[in-house]
Amino acid sequence: MRITFLSPFTSLAGGVRVMAIYAAELQARGHEVTVVSMRHPTPPLKLRIRAMMGRAKLRPVKKSTPLLDVLGANHVVVNHNGPITAADVPDGDVVIATWWETAPWVADLPASKGRKFYLLQDYETFKKGRFELVSATYDLPLRKIAVSDYIARMLAENHDIQDVAVVPNSVDCTQFSADPREKGPGLTAGFLYTGKTRKNVKLAIDVLAQAREVIPGLKVIAFGSIAPLDKLPLPDWIEYHRTPAQAELAKIYASCDVWLFTSLHEGFGLPILEAMACGTPVLATPAGGAPQIVTGSNGTLLSPEPEAFLAELQRMASLSPEAWRKMSDAARETAHAYSWGDATDRLLEALREEAPA
Repeated sequence: MRITFLSPFTSLAGGVRVMAIYAAELQARGHEVTVVSMRHPTPPLKLRIRAMMGRAKLRPVKKSTPLLDVLGANHVVVNHNGPITAADVPDGDVVIATWWETAPWVADLPASKGRKFYLLQDYETFKKGRFELVSATYDLPLRKIAVSDYIARMLAENHDIQDVAVVPNSVDCTQFSADPREKGPGLTAGFLYTGKTRKNVKLAIDVLAQAREVIPGLKVIAFGSIAPLDKLPLPDWIEYHRTPAQAELAKIYASCDVWLFTSLHEGFGLPILEAMACGTPVLATPAGGAPQIVTGSNGTLLSPEPEAFLAELQRMASLSPEAWRKMSDAARETAHAYSWGDATDRLLEALREEAPA
């Protein structure tokens, strides 16, 4: 098939990673895959002048992501501002929106661009005003594909959309992998640092601060793509890796004995599987795909409260090497049981459902 994904500004974010993996998997199977994405906007002239005068700060202009390099010239970055239109999209069999802004653009495309789909990687809950815009995209006549049961449930409850294909994410076990290992002499905990409120990173920092007082020698590691924020400072006892190379991510996960996933709500939660693929059990809130992934043998589902996480961290610290190794092995087995190849099979099944007989 000729398959086109419409993407917002490309980055290293989890949603772009998922799209890029599908693009590579589909291309490897002989499908003709194109990703059309928006260019990163240049700051307005007035703002640039103010920055030159020291009266404003400019965010660095982001560049294209290496995640899509496998497509070569088939990753098309449009050379204009504003919506992606029919002139930017090749004719094809399937066209897929991957973010709420791209959904109306796909809906407006002529039939020659292909059957229309909406890959939902979250059920967005933006503030009033913007939420109405996002919510309206769920009612567009696009076939819905969701990455978790949670998203499908939200569409059913809030929009009476019942016919949703659920295609859970997997993890690249060639990138995220580590040899079986023993628990370290002291407990090492890790988490993903971000300023997004819904990720609830403050819970991780607060509970780990409490844990340091009751777990001797506790070590904490975090990584993220941003510098620590004034509103969410990182204590100096946290070893922070900012924008680590992709090849380093598995080493970070594998250096931990437990990974904290503290989101309040989430579309899926790729770090859960990334950590597990590296043999690291996960303590997770019941957000996104966590209820389907975290079973008790490979980690623990917890309420988003410091007391719950603190008690479980203490239990993890007291585990015998044999008990921890059993959890670590179970985590690895969970991540390896469902591959991106399996996910691509399910995606193709969904994409073919509306194909002409």
